[in-house]
Amino acid sequence: MKKIMMVCAMISMTLGASAQGNNTGMGGNDGNYESLANRVFKLEKKSDAFNVYFNYASSFQANDDGQNWGTSFKNKQARLEIKGNITDKLSYRFRHRLNRCTKAQSEDNFAKATDILSVAYQFNDKFGVTGGKMCQNWGGFEFDENPMYIYQYSDMVDNMDNFMAGVNFAFKPIPSQEINVNITDAYNNKLSDDYGPNLKVLKDTRTLNAVEASYHPLTYIILWNGSFFDNKLQTRWSWGSQTQAKGEHSQMVVLGQKLNLPKFQWYFDYMGAFDDVDRLGIATNDLAKFLPAGNLRYGNVHYNSFITKANWQFAPQWNLMLKGMYETASVNKIEELKNYRKSMGYFASVEYYPVQAQDFRIFLAYIGRNYKFNEKSQLANYSTNRIELGFMYRIKAF
Repeated sequence: MKKIMMVCAMISMTLGASAQGNNTGMGGNDGNYESLANRVFKLEKKSDAFNVYFNYASSFQANDDGQNWGTSFKNKQARLEIKGNITDKLSYRFRHRLNRCTKAQSEDNFAKATDILSVAYQFNDKFGVTGGKMCQNWGGFEFDENPMYIYQYSDMVDNMDNFMAGVNFAFKPIPSQEINVNITDAYNNKLSDDYGPNLKVLKDTRTLNAVEASYHPLTYIILWNGSFFDNKLQTRWSWGSQTQAKGEHSQMVVLGQKLNLPKFQWYFDYMGAFDDVDRLGIATNDLAKFLPAGNLRYGNVHYNSFITKANWQFAPQWNLMLKGMYETASVNKIEELKNYRKSMGYFASVEYYPVQAQDFRIFLAYIGRNYKFNEKSQLANYSTNRIELGFMYRIKAF
């Protein structure tokens, strides 16, 4: 604790010495922000057909890995986003990471750097369709936030691969309720490229099965977006199944609910994953020493995540963020590894918005994690701490 306080003091001094220099979801409202084109060149937009954003976040970090403290400057996010509404029915969206691999993947022929490249058509007020590369439509509010605004994801979301090629059908029976049917690839790459050749899965202490690639490696998701009491209560509930390989599937349920008040927003998410082959890879990485030689992953793995987050705009241009997480991991058919891991996360951030009409914030944040393992796993408990001083800026260029 003394070390944490000392580092906080050092960062506060840094803030004083070098100070010069509403969250947006995966497709939500962008807010009434002034573009740089209008601010600098006085260019007036006459349509919504072309919008350009740079999502940029950077920070100075002090990290405690459980043994030593270290400091460094980090680029947290650097993404280019272009989107627009060509007509009242036709729209498009492109989002690309500037610090990821641009090599085309073997299954979908998109680069990992490309998050989204999609075209949408709204037939009427009730029905629309989107095709291309997109974010899979899992529920929950952590999953739906713009990644730039996330200080640290839960273990589950942090290990998910969710930008996939596919199609989404959206149906609104009434304006406040929406049902989505999302069908995408299960992988960006071929199975052997993602997991390596000759993959086998350890189902229990006696069963070791060879894994054969599926001819139809697809993901099927049903999502319900709900709005109640003049949008003060929101829901994002989903269930989905992913074909990992022949006869091997991964199911996931996500239940998100949010209280949305003018100066206070709070959500609570539950996420549960049930993998025939360890898709997230957390258990396989943690418990690799128990696996026989070869290219193996655990099977019958179950993950749980409980995530809560609150934002409070306690004064003009100020926001307080508090977030907590509790997560578990279990290899269900191996007695020694049932519920072998429990982890907690506890985060806090104070954010200041110095410029009106700009989505720009300066923040001071603390991110703490604690990991506990059962005795039979033979893994040591540990904790990590991180303190950040930085900024987030969703630059509306045009």
